[in-house]
Amino acid sequence: MKKIKIAYLPLYIKLYDDSVPQERGPMEAYMRRLIAMIEERGFEVVPADGICRVREEFDRAAEKFNADPEIAAVVTQHLAYSPSLESIGALLSLRAPLIVLDTTPDYELVRAAGTENRIMPNHGIHGVQDMCSMLRRNGRSYEICAGHALHSGVIDELCGLCRAAYAAKTLRECRIGMVGGEFEGMGDFRVPDLRLSREIGFQTVRMTAEEGRAFSAAVSEQEIAEELADDAARYDVRVEDRTAYADAARAGLAVRRWMEAEKLDGVTVNFLHADEAGLAKMPFVECCKVLERGQGYAGEGDNLTAALVAALIRTWPDTTFTEMFCPDWERDLILMSHMGELNPRLTAWKPVAVDKPFNYNSCGDTVALSGCFRAGQAVLVNLAPMAESFSLILSEVELTGDGTPDGAYADSVQGWLKPARPLADFLKAYSLAGGTHHSALVYGAKLCELAAFGRMMGFETVIL
Repeated sequence: MKKIKIAYLPLYIKLYDDSVPQERGPMEAYMRRLIAMIEERGFEVVPADGICRVREEFDRAAEKFNADPEIAAVVTQHLAYSPSLESIGALLSLRAPLIVLDTTPDYELVRAAGTENRIMPNHGIHGVQDMCSMLRRNGRSYEICAGHALHSGVIDELCGLCRAAYAAKTLRECRIGMVGGEFEGMGDFRVPDLRLSREIGFQTVRMTAEEGRAFSAAVSEQEIAEELADDAARYDVRVEDRTAYADAARAGLAVRRWMEAEKLDGVTVNFLHADEAGLAKMPFVECCKVLERGQGYAGEGDNLTAALVAALIRTWPDTTFTEMFCPDWERDLILMSHMGELNPRLTAWKPVAVDKPFNYNSCGDTVALSGCFRAGQAVLVNLAPMAESFSLILSEVELTGDGTPDGAYADSVQGWLKPARPLADFLKAYSLAGGTHHSALVYGAKLCELAAFGRMMGFETVIL
């Protein structure tokens, strides 16, 4: 995975360079240790051109950071007190989210008080307070994490916030393909493309029937053979209709080549109109492979959730598109399923390729992957349009692994989700919050990181 790039802005005061210049060296060394700790966690750190003390230096740093479109966040660190009026103009001009690291080098002060004065290297916290007060007064949003770098989880917390900033950047900038248009009458996630681009930022590209036919015709028999051989190596293939399987592979490769040509970060496919998009079959297996490659996907023309999944999966690879299908009231479980789309990375056993009866359009029977989401902790993430904004609905959940490879649901997508509260209460709260019926499921993410992602996007964040 490509490293997330963040900027690092150290704040200081010129007064100390003039009066106690010997203090600067140890502070710079401490800053370098913190940067190294962040880099060890897989980030690329872009520092300012030197420690910033006066307005001109802060302005140059802001210009440098704003000129780099790959920077996902700007991290500040107070080496000592720094007067906020020197930095506030530059801080307000930053395009990337602002994350404040509130830390100092020494873990304890009381025991050292009788032998050594350690105020000078450890008093940056009131510089943080000066700066944050000014940020709040000026309406600039920011995140903050506080603690000692070696005796708390503050660096991990900081890195989590940086991941959230990267997800927000991805959501604003991604390009989502739409195959087959919207699902008629399905309104919960439908938002005009213009509003999505204006309020969130991502762009929607629609496949025309001419493009679908052209990309399908360009797929060679050799490519189809190689695709099916690759499937045999990675999946448990139990397909009997090999002609339908080959046609489905052709349709899937056509979608893949179109996504590559359009430089798309994700796609949504409406199964009702796949034929009208120029495809011979509904490409369920390719929809799964989109997720497996770390791209966004959602069904039924849902470009909003496809973009959400694209942003989350780039940051947290164990992400999938999903939908709450049926309740098990007795055990407080929800069957998570969909027609034939899941992330194969997340299955409890090797995904199974099966014949898929299909009579929703002229494409006819096709092939899909089946499997069960593996057991583990996850966060259910839903992005719901409101009248004038969007709500990000988050809930910590458990996937129980109750599925069986030979039961009634063996030939479909299944996952058994247990909410953190009784099922009836959860479903009530979810719909009172306006949650849509398409969501993302994210293994391995922290709720606080996803909440920060919502704040950075300006979404109302609802935690169930």
